[in-house]
Amino acid sequence: MNGERPGAMPDLVVGVFVVLLGLLCLWQAWAIPVTPLYAQVGPKFMPYVVGTLVCAVGIGLVGVALRGGWSHTIEEVEHLPPTNWRALGLLGAGLVANLVLIGTLGFVFAATAQFVLVAASFGSRHPIRDLAIGIAVSLGAYLAFDKLLGVNIGAGILEGIL
Repeated sequence: MNGERPGAMPDLVVGVFVVLLGLLCLWQAWAIPVTPLYAQVGPKFMPYVVGTLVCAVGIGLVGVALRGGWSHTIEEVEHLPPTNWRALGLLGAGLVANLVLIGTLGFVFAATAQFVLVAASFGSRHPIRDLAIGIAVSLGAYLAFDKLLGVNIGAGILEGIL
């Protein structure tokens, strides 16, 4: 490894992991069944795009790691702020809320709860405003998927209303 510094190995491992993750995306995209109803753009298109981009990022990370890595710049910073455990907890709570609520209450409620918790984790002090924005965005996304694209992402308790 040209120009390798002693601690560049973790950076290389991260880069290789990202490449492998991209290859996993491409493999799973290849496994998606396609019906003859799709004339041009089918269900494999976006997974192929995402997998290709993830591979490209991974290859870039490997390249940077082979030239000495990037994590040493983090170590050189003298005054790193302390970890904000409250923000990380709220972010994790948003993910868990989405996982727990989406099956029973549906996409709109799960995404709204996640939006409010993530906004709070980024420092928002306006939960009512965040709730209103979360409802508007998640309802808009649900309607776009359901009505425009014909993809059911789960209305939950709003099934009869929407």
